[in-house]
Amino acid sequence: MKIGYKLASEAFGPQELIRQAVRAEEAGFDFVEMSDHYHPWLEVQGHSCFTWSALGAIAARTSTLGLATGVTCPSVRYHPAIVAQAAATLALISDGRFTLGVGAGERLNEHVVGQGFPSVRGRHERLREALEIIRLLWQGGYQSYEGRHLQLEDARVWDLPEQPPVIAVAASGRASATLAAELGSGLFATEPKASIVGHYREAGGQGPRYAEVPMAWATDEEQAVRAAKETSRWAVTGWKVMSELPNPVNFDAATAWVEDHHIRQQFSVGPAAEPHVEKARTYAEAGYDHIVLQNAGPDPDGFLDFCAGDLLARVRALG
Repeated sequence: MKIGYKLASEAFGPQELIRQAVRAEEAGFDFVEMSDHYHPWLEVQGHSCFTWSALGAIAARTSTLGLATGVTCPSVRYHPAIVAQAAATLALISDGRFTLGVGAGERLNEHVVGQGFPSVRGRHERLREALEIIRLLWQGGYQSYEGRHLQLEDARVWDLPEQPPVIAVAASGRASATLAAELGSGLFATEPKASIVGHYREAGGQGPRYAEVPMAWATDEEQAVRAAKETSRWAVTGWKVMSELPNPVNFDAATAWVEDHHIRQQFSVGPAAEPHVEKARTYAEAGYDHIVLQNAGPDPDGFLDFCAGDLLARVRALG
């Protein structure tokens, strides 16, 4: 079992994210995973730096810590040729510590380049083509590709690592889990559903299986709930909402109904280890072996100290 720390690019500026990553390595985390957004979910979060620059700085400031995007959409805001180049470079400067997490994207981040946002079917078709392009470029040499949605003309990634990064593909059901097995080399999920892992394995997937575990730590339980409600209530809306709304102001409006009990249903909360361990257990028992602790509490340093003192060892023992 590998344990990761979620770096929320929507909630903190780049210098703070780098500092937290260094502290996560010191606390004993195996890797950090960083969201790749153009906008925050909510106005109150107030940040959204360029993830690739921050990860490069983290690679230079750490020595053993794994790095992952969680997740990058490689087909609208970015062309997959750019993602292939960026991921190869980050793999090199991190000495092979990088995992490329990819998914079909959210309108929140992808509409900004003025190309619209595809239908569910369209964006999954684009994700498949993007993965084919990335894998093609990582073979080396000049490559071209003519897809229904994406094209590549006489392109070559010149600086390639000896071993390409793991590509962990975000999945929520059979079709996306099968894609992860066919064109990825790992799985990424946000729900503790054993069926997702089952579909991945049935399709021949044998790579690492990443999952985010929503937590809110504070020295007082009510404080943890308040903090998660203020900054992370978007997480209770479900993927159909999360993937479709275009701007933070829309998420502000769409989450006005969220109450404390919704937060308690979604997150493990409070200062005690047991609720957080039990939350992580549901993901471990569902078959995930790379557990990402995603803290929505108000005190990242307190949470990191808490993890170093007890939580990491207990979660790692679940595997």
